[in-house]
Amino acid sequence: MRLAISGTYSSGKTRTVMALSHYTGIPRTLALTIREIMPQAVPGKRLAEVTPAEFVQLMMRRHVGRAVHEALLGASFISDGSSLQEWLYGKARVLHGMNPNETADADDTAPVVGRQEMAFFEQVVDQFGHAMKQHVKGAFDAFVHLRHELPIAEDGHRPMNAQFRDTIDRMLLATLDELRIPYHEVSGPFADRLDAIVDLFGLPRVRAIEESIALADADYAQIDKRLETERSKVPVAG
Repeated sequence: MRLAISGTYSSGKTRTVMALSHYTGIPRTLALTIREIMPQAVPGKRLAEVTPAEFVQLMMRRHVGRAVHEALLGASFISDGSSLQEWLYGKARVLHGMNPNETADADDTAPVVGRQEMAFFEQVVDQFGHAMKQHVKGAFDAFVHLRHELPIAEDGHRPMNAQFRDTIDRMLLATLDELRIPYHEVSGPFADRLDAIVDLFGLPRVRAIEESIALADADYAQIDKRLETERSKVPVAG
């Protein structure tokens, strides 16, 4: 089973994937996050400050990292999102601007950079979409979509607003329908979500749910949550 746990920012994907992996014994993908990629890709910048061209580079790096780890794990894994996330984060920026924080209180969603630049960015993002949708169609058997019942994490890293998150949520589900990838929407308390996912797909249970959640919380506590600008630039290999 190649299963993706999807959802928007602050939906609980990462913690869910960690707990599910401990609960079922199925490996999870471990591709680098955007926060980890940025010091090498666009040193000295926060995500809210990247240009359209820089965002395209981040999309490419993140997609390649995902694809490599999916291939390494083969026919059975649980993924923290999919390449649809990167594509749709770009597509939503066409509507809401490169820094959605700046449009949070606006009456409309006019782009905040040059019109010609955003028009070209839109074309590039659409072309990425063709490739990423084809990849995801072949890489996953099913999705679980987490409803965004949690508040937005104000961590200084995620440039977003409620409208931006709602846009991505709608586009994610519409894309899964378009691709005819089976998916289930899951909500409710954390332990109930885990049991619902396991029951939906008949996954094994290899340890107690309480232990699985505790192990996931320990994993989550190890995540380096420093902002991009607080990290050292990663040396280029070779």
